[in-house]
Amino acid sequence: MRNLFNRTAESYDGINAAFALGSGPWYRRRALRQAGLAPGARMLDVAIGTGLVAREAAAILGGTRDLVGLDLSEGMLAVARRQLGLTLVQARAEALPFADSSFDFVSMGYALRHVADLSALFGEFRRVLRPGGRVLVLEIARPEGRLAHALLRGYMGAVVPALSRLSGRESATLMRYYWDTIEACVPPAEIIARLGEAGLAQVGCATELGMMRAYSARCPG
Repeated sequence: MRNLFNRTAESYDGINAAFALGSGPWYRRRALRQAGLAPGARMLDVAIGTGLVAREAAAILGGTRDLVGLDLSEGMLAVARRQLGLTLVQARAEALPFADSSFDFVSMGYALRHVADLSALFGEFRRVLRPGGRVLVLEIARPEGRLAHALLRGYMGAVVPALSRLSGRESATLMRYYWDTIEACVPPAEIIARLGEAGLAQVGCATELGMMRAYSARCPG
């Protein structure tokens, strides 16, 4: 998976637009604000990718001075570094290389379904957050309705990979992988439960278009 993201990093922003499904810049910025991000906060963006969420966070924070990005893919980090010029760390999301109580806000955009151990992930979020800190996890969930699921499967499973092939075969492979992970993603109810089990409070989930999910939580204290 890491190699696949490395090989598609340079074309990722372009092909991302094809499957954004309403999750463009305006949606990401609004979700960050609603989750409690405000100027003065120190933020960690986990699985930063090319910086799609971090870019909107920087607009809210007034720059990248208090923003740190983390990703396992060196290719994605190289693009984020070139575009945003912020502090970047290469590491696994389930083993964050930061001290306890280091951040006021932790975000993760559309990468939850790539993580094998949600308990370890959310436990790390809880550990690096300061008391009162906030969490925002953006994800695409499999639609519950049969018709909506069929439409999304046709779009994400066939149309988007075909369009992505214009950027190369690897891009099409990445988009097919994205659909496979959406199909197999952990149900929203389990994600909410795992956030609570990690010791996070005020856990909630806002839904748009039946599939866009914004999970939020707060570190007690």
